[in-house]
Amino acid sequence: MSYQDIITMQPGKRDGKPCIRSMRITVYDVLEWMAAGMTRQEILNDYPELTMEDIQACLEFAAMRERLIKNLPAA
Repeated sequence: MSYQDIITMQPGKRDGKPCIRSMRITVYDVLEWMAAGMTRQEILNDYPELTMEDIQACLEFAAMRERLIKNLPAA
């Protein structure tokens, strides 16, 4: 399964930020938790509605976005 099957964006939900499976949990929430030192298992324990695949999709989404930003022409 690819991140496109998991990450959704809806204009009225969380200001259009990329969310996990139309829930109110954003990609950025997961990335911030991991940056703060939470393990994948701790996230899953705190948010049982998430799956390991959801967390992986967040990482893939972030990597894709970073590649796109890197390839933008300089202003």
